[in-house]
Amino acid sequence: QVQVLESGGGLVQPGGSLRLSCAASGSIRDIDTVGWYRQAPGKQREWVASIASVGSTNYADSVKGRFTISGDNALNTVYLQMNRLRPEETAVYYCNVKGRRRWTGNSFGSWGQGNQVTVSS
Repeated sequence: QVQVLESGGGLVQPGGSLRLSCAASGSIRDIDTVGWYRQAPGKQREWVASIASVGSTNYADSVKGRFTISGDNALNTVYLQMNRLRPEETAVYYCNVKGRRRWTGNSFGSWGQGNQVTVSS
């Protein structure tokens, strides 16, 4: 009963910018962390950035200074602003949401369906 929907992917030129959105809904008591991951063909899924409910953020070294993760207080909607994109960052980008279910308090982890980002001239 937890749904994660992603949007904002598409085609962008090298050096350009794109903003991805991650929206979580369903039987959620609270969301603890939201992370963005990406996977290029033939490569492992790679962690990109995370945000916690307390507001702290963390980034992979490869995107520091170029990407920004943000969200509302409840993290129901989280964004990944990507600047100065590089061709090698062409990948399917995924959102992962971790938290606790509303009635039981049980923890959950849910993935979005993925969004294609293509960086090409």
